[in-house]
Amino acid sequence: MSEREPRHCPAVLIAAPASGQGKTTVTAALARLHRNQGRQVRVFKCGPDFLDPMILERASGHPVYQLDMWMVGEQESRRLLWEAAAEADLILIEGVMGLFDGTPSSADLARRFGVPVLGVIDGTAMAQTFGALALGLARYQPDLPFAGVLANRVGTVRHAQLLEGSLTEGLRWYGALSRETGIELPSRHLGLVQASELNDLDLRLDAAADALASTCDATLPPPVSFSAPDITPTQPLLAGVRIAVAHDEAFAFTYGASLDLLRAMGAELSFFSPIRDQHLPSADSLYLPGGYPELHHVALGQNVSMLNAIRAHHAAGKPLLAECGGMLYLLNALTDVEGQRAELVGLLDGEAVMQKRLAALALQAVELPEGTLRGHTYHHSLTSTELTPIARGVSPNGGRGAEAVYRDGRMTASYVHFYFPSNPQAMAALFLP
Repeated sequence: MSEREPRHCPAVLIAAPASGQGKTTVTAALARLHRNQGRQVRVFKCGPDFLDPMILERASGHPVYQLDMWMVGEQESRRLLWEAAAEADLILIEGVMGLFDGTPSSADLARRFGVPVLGVIDGTAMAQTFGALALGLARYQPDLPFAGVLANRVGTVRHAQLLEGSLTEGLRWYGALSRETGIELPSRHLGLVQASELNDLDLRLDAAADALASTCDATLPPPVSFSAPDITPTQPLLAGVRIAVAHDEAFAFTYGASLDLLRAMGAELSFFSPIRDQHLPSADSLYLPGGYPELHHVALGQNVSMLNAIRAHHAAGKPLLAECGGMLYLLNALTDVEGQRAELVGLLDGEAVMQKRLAALALQAVELPEGTLRGHTYHHSLTSTELTPIARGVSPNGGRGAEAVYRDGRMTASYVHFYFPSNPQAMAALFLP
């Protein structure tokens, strides 16, 4: 076991009774409020989400990493929190779904690391029942550390007073956020709109922070003791390997921890835009992450020189990993929900069609020849192909989705977003020339 000392830092986990209560808005507002007061704020997101972290990065001014007891694992989650506690004045963790939903849940994480929960409850169309919900969140699991509650989308001052007055058993009132302030973050079919698409995001974040400051207790919560993790030194398995990473409005779903790992293993990363760039950067390997290619599929299809560059990369026998939107880009064609079809790279024989409803959502463990990797799947498209998969994902908790993984030479493609630190050796093998 590690002999290193625990680190202490004020921390709360922002959770809610259900999805859609405004957790991200409140977390972002809290982060921006404390940042504007000159504090170093580090934010984490529970679960495998890509979109909320983009917003939270803008709000806090620091990278946002995922915490998850299964995909990230307890030791890696512990390491991330312990390292953040060395530099932060405040740690905020945004929960996932409802507080007790999922296996493992946000509450499981809060209990494991001793982080008190701040319950966010949407006060719309509710008065004294607010107190009952708050009490349920606080007492349902007796050993759950609980900080208090914050009301979101409150109408009038009188409404806020009714909600506050409903609290019993010494539950702490953190304040209220009005529904009038124009700070709600817009959403799209996979969740929030990407931070890069919101021209007025900083204005919204500052408005949310100001609104919180006027009604909420902005004092720091009590410090939490974060114990030191067991750290396994990273091996330089990708020393000098040049990896080109697609990154633009169509391909932006990357885990910060995954890119950090590639760099820690010695890889040199260069970023390019499949929409705008004519050529690939000089690279040994290629990584096409997920994103929203369906919003840009016509432009992607028209950039013929980039399509040819990716075909040439594969023809040269160089490694290529494509995840979700990256895989759609490699298909013969992609059709959006309006029925507009665009021909794309054509390295994978098949087509995808966007759906108006969610097609799959599940954590995934995939046993590849290189080793077992963990990740998740979340998509609104259906792919038709005659290709035979080399492996299929397995969900640890019975979630929908047993995603196929396809391989041709050094190209590996699937709907699964892999969390690279779940198996560094396997990832190195996928990218090693």
